[in-house]
Amino acid sequence: MRTRPRPIGSWLLASPLLVALALPIVALALASGPDELLSALGHPRLAEAVALSARTTALSLLVIVGCGTPLAWRVARGGWRGVALVETLVALPVVLPPAVIGIALLDAFGRQGPLGGVLGDSLAFSPAAVVVAQIVVASPFYLQSAIAAFRDVDDDLLLVARSLGATARSAVWRVALPSALPALIGGATLAWARALGEFGATLLFAGNLPGRTQTLPLAIYAALEEDVSLARALALILAGFAVGAVLFVRLLPDLRRIWPGRAS
Repeated sequence: MRTRPRPIGSWLLASPLLVALALPIVALALASGPDELLSALGHPRLAEAVALSARTTALSLLVIVGCGTPLAWRVARGGWRGVALVETLVALPVVLPPAVIGIALLDAFGRQGPLGGVLGDSLAFSPAAVVVAQIVVASPFYLQSAIAAFRDVDDDLLLVARSLGATARSAVWRVALPSALPALIGGATLAWARALGEFGATLLFAGNLPGRTQTLPLAIYAALEEDVSLARALALILAGFAVGAVLFVRLLPDLRRIWPGRAS
């Protein structure tokens, strides 16, 4: 019986990157003891930051999904002038540094910005600024997943639905959305996790005001200057949310196979 050769060389080449990815998380988990974690869970800064993060990320996700789903559908179906430009804009926040996004948001929505007079009081350094920063930074994670999912929808299924009397909008709701739903859920989960972890653009555009604009990542930044143990424990809690989100997305292929409304 022939044995399958083991690609030892490829593992040797891959191991430095795997270590670089895994070691920081393992070190963080080992550095935070149970006492530190329990102390962080009872700290008032955590309660304020988690409450603010929960409110802002929920609102951000609502806007991203509500506005992003029709945008993703239009981009995925193509056939109109400017679609390439829109798709470029969708991907741009992924590669732009968060500091650049924060400064750009200040220039756009600050008192001296083109929308400053329209908005009255400056949007910057307010809870609404936290939401705007999260939307800009996190939306590509949902949009790119939704665009790819809508491109995979079988056109023949839409044509059959139309031939059976469904309107174009009804065909999207009854055929395209159920087929793409697992991917949409996965993209929304990643967008929420990215919004939850947003730091740079939020710091520059919304500030770091406890109880007002201080989200969980900003609370970690503030705690780092006062209590490293608290900052480490808060970071471990935030990492736990991120790991949970990634694990959930990893389980979605199984959900795709058993999804009851999925067209096949």
